[in-house]
Parts: sequence; structure tokens; C-alpha cells
Amino acid sequence: MTRSRTRQAILDAAASVLAANRAATLPEIAEAAGVGRTTLHRYFPDRDALINAAVTNSLAAIEQAVIEARIGEGAPLEALRRLVTAYLHVGDRLVFLFSDPHVMRGYGVDTSEPGPDPTLDLIARGQADGVFDSALSPQWIRHVLWALPDPDARLRAVDGW
Repeated sequence: MTRSRTRQAILDAAASVLAANRAATLPEIAEAAGVGRTTLHRYFPDRDALINAAVTNSLAAIEQAVIEARIGEGAPLEALRRLVTAYLHVGDRLVFLFSDPHVMRGYGVDTSEPGPDPTLDLIARGQADGVFDSALSPQWIRHVLWALPDPDARLRAVDGW
């Protein structure tokens, strides 16, 4: 159990530190995780192994956040609010994965064939219900939503729809 918590603490710290500074060193990540460098190296022998595990772990955390937001349930506006709130809780992971377009591709995630996007499905459902502007594409609404500068602005945008 302790081993699992330590590993998770290192992965959480890696996503957070690398989101803020892509060039962060392993000692900086170890310090943020509250472990020594030797402990970090016991779990991850090198930077590539750590980043690969952080990518996989971050994708799983984001997927879990979407599941827990239950965006297929209830009114579209409330579902979008739940989604934005869920994404706030995994914000460092989103920045870590998506601020550099090469991170996922460089660590084995195939981005050429995007899978189903529950956010687009939710926006389309909201457009069908007349809640979101149907003159705009779902992709454009999603892009604008995630391009807003801070989490509070995202929630205000949801309230404005």
C-alpha cells in the first residue's frame, strides 16, 4: 500500500512539475513528491520511464474524471458544469499532456485517430436541446471553452450559455 502511494505521489508531482516547467529535473520532481532521488529512481530508472508512466497515469486520471462527471446524465448545461469542474481537479495533468503537442506522441500515444469525444457529444446534445448555439460547430465551442485563460472564466462561460 505504501509503495502504491509513493508511486502515485511521484506521478502526481511529475505531472504538476512538468506542467509548469517541461525542462524540470528529476531531483525537482522528487522534491515535489516528498521523496529522495534514490526513491524516485527505485520506481522510475530514468526520465523517459517516469514521463511515460506520467502520461499513462494522466490519461487514466482524465478518463476517470470524465466518467465521474456523468456528462451523459441530466441537463446539458449542468453536465458541462460537472465536466469543467472535474477537469479543474486534473488541471495539471491536462496542461502536462496538452501544452506540448509532442508529449503524448513521443511516449506512445497514437493521436492520429482521435477516439470518441464525450465533450463533443455533450455539446451536440446541448445544441439539440437548444441550450448551446447550434450556429457554431461543437468543435469550435470545445476549442473556445478550453482556450479560456483560467478555470473561473470557463465556469462563467458555462453559465453564459
